Amino acid sequence: MKPRRVCAVSFSPTGKSEELARLLSAELAAFTGAAQSFFSLNLPRERAGVLRFARDDLVVAVSPVYAGRLPNKLAPDFARVLRGDGTPVLAVCAFGNRSPGDALREWLLLLEAGGFVPLGAMAAACRHAFTDDVGRGRPDAQDRAELLAFARAAAAKLGAPELFPLAYDRETPLAPYYTPLRADGLPAKFLKAKPVCLENCTRCGVCADVCPMGSVDRDTLETPGVCIKCQACVRACPEGARVLTDADFLSHAAMLREHFTARAANTVLL
Repeated sequence: MKPRRVCAVSFSPTGKSEELARLLSAELAAFTGAAQSFFSLNLPRERAGVLRFARDDLVVAVSPVYAGRLPNKLAPDFARVLRGDGTPVLAVCAFGNRSPGDALREWLLLLEAGGFVPLGAMAAACRHAFTDDVGRGRPDAQDRAELLAFARAAAAKLGAPELFPLAYDRETPLAPYYTPLRADGLPAKFLKAKPVCLENCTRCGVCADVCPMGSVDRDTLETPGVCIKCQACVRACPEGARVLTDADFLSHAAMLREHFTARAANTVLL
């Protein structure tokens, strides 16, 4: 099968999932000679409709890992929005150098239920959203080489007479979400924590523009709605004026810096 389009789909609050999606889709397009299309799931309006993909499309679907699973507030949106028709897909999860947990298997199950046929899957280590010291610089040159090799190997499977779904564990119940820990090893309870604006805030409103939950009030720049700790507003703020000050959140970030700076391996399923 020669795909008509290579379609990159990503939820990417801090840019890493999109980086992976664009890298993989560019290599796949070059390998197959197909056109490229890009789809974002970042904002509520981008998840309002349904994205339908044809049998002759090839989709690269990338989601970040949150506590060892797909983002729990967004997974129902992903399941509703993404629709295939026997469409081949590469399922990719971006994890912050700690662990992909069960997110990749959850992603595969969700995509198959939506009508996609998995060609391959990859859990790719990236910089952690909470701290640059964990996964610093990733994906780096070694990661990119592994990603490109994965893309080429997956695309080569399209030449087979029949498209067979990827073999993976479809039966075992998904693992629970990881419980974040503080530096002292106790559970870090920051579920209700929300970013605050510092005195150098210029009221530009970028934080409201990028919030994937639409939770930042444009007038007050407070966050009355749900905060998923994605760090989109924190990293997008041009003045560095938006931060999380919650003690348990900061202690969890310190724990990550202490225990997860060593290079984590990528996982490839083909």
